[in-house]
Amino acid sequence: MNKKDIRKISEKVIKIQQDTIEDLKINVADDVIKVIQYLAKIDGKIIVTGIGKSALVGMKVAATLNSTGSPSVFMHGSDALHGDVGVVSNKDVVIIISKSGNNRETIELVKNLKKSENVIIGLSSNKDSFLAKNSKYLVHTPIKKEACPHNLAPTTSSIIQMLVGDIIAISLMKFKNFDEKSFAKFHPSGSLGKKLTLTVFDILDDNLKPMVYTNDTLKKAIDEISSKMLGATVIMNQKKIVGIITDGDVRRILSKYKDPLSLKISTLVNKQPQTIDYKYLAVDALRLMNSKKISQLIVTKGNEYIGLVHIHQILKSGI
Repeated sequence: MNKKDIRKISEKVIKIQQDTIEDLKINVADDVIKVIQYLAKIDGKIIVTGIGKSALVGMKVAATLNSTGSPSVFMHGSDALHGDVGVVSNKDVVIIISKSGNNRETIELVKNLKKSENVIIGLSSNKDSFLAKNSKYLVHTPIKKEACPHNLAPTTSSIIQMLVGDIIAISLMKFKNFDEKSFAKFHPSGSLGKKLTLTVFDILDDNLKPMVYTNDTLKKAIDEISSKMLGATVIMNQKKIVGIITDGDVRRILSKYKDPLSLKISTLVNKQPQTIDYKYLAVDALRLMNSKKISQLIVTKGNEYIGLVHIHQILKSGI
C-alpha cells in the first residue's frame, strides 16, 4: 500500500465521520437538550455503562464528567449483572451506551434498573431497540455507515457516542458555573491547576534563606550566595530588608575594586530590592520577574523576610 492509497483511505474515513456529525447536528439537538436539562437538576451521580467499544467510550465520558464537575461512575455492562449494579443508588441516573440497544447484557441491565426505578438515559443508533423503548430519555444517534470498509467495526458510532458525551459534559459545566478555578481544584497537578493554585510560599525552600547584614563583608555575602545556591542574598539592617546582592553584582564589584572582599556590604550595594508577598501566585511572580528582567524575588509576609525565590524554582514547578 503506497502513500496515495493511505491518503485515500484517510480522506474517506474523515468524510464518513464528518457526514455523520452533520447528521447529528440536525437530528440530535432536541434529544440532547432534554437530557442536559434533566441532568443539571439531579442530586445523585451519573452512572455511565456500556458493552464492548461502547464501554470504552463510557469510561472516557465518565472521566470527562468527573473532571468537569459532574460526579460520575463508570460501570461495565457485564460487571453490572454480577454485582456492580450495587454502586447505583436510587438518586443516580444511568446513561446506557449501545449502538444496537438490543444486546443481551443491555436488555438484562435495563430490566434490572427499571425494577429499581432508576432513570435510564439511552444513547443508541437504533430508535426501535429495547434500550430506546425503555429509556426515559433517548439520544438517537443515527449512523448510516461505519468507517470500517465492511461496515462492521465500531468506528463512526464510537466517535458520535463520544461527541455526545462531550456535549453533555461541557453543557453541564456551563449550568454549574464550573470555571477555571473549579477545574484547577480537580486537576491540582496539571499545568492549569498549578497556575491557579500554586503560591510563591509553596515554592520556598525552608532550608534556603540567604541573608547577610549591612556590616558584613563582601566575602560573607559570597559565601552565603554559594551555600544557598539561589544566585543572591538578601541584605538586612536588623530586621529590615534594605537590599539584595546577586552573583552578577559580585562579578561587577570584583572587576571594579582591587581588594573588595573585606569591604562592608553597605558601601557596595544601594539598589532597591524587588519583593513579593508570600500569598501571590507563582505565575504572577514569574510575570514580575520577566517584566523586571530579574531572576530572584524577595518573599515577604507583612514586613518580615521569609525567603528568596529563584526563577528556576518556578519553572521547575511545571506551571
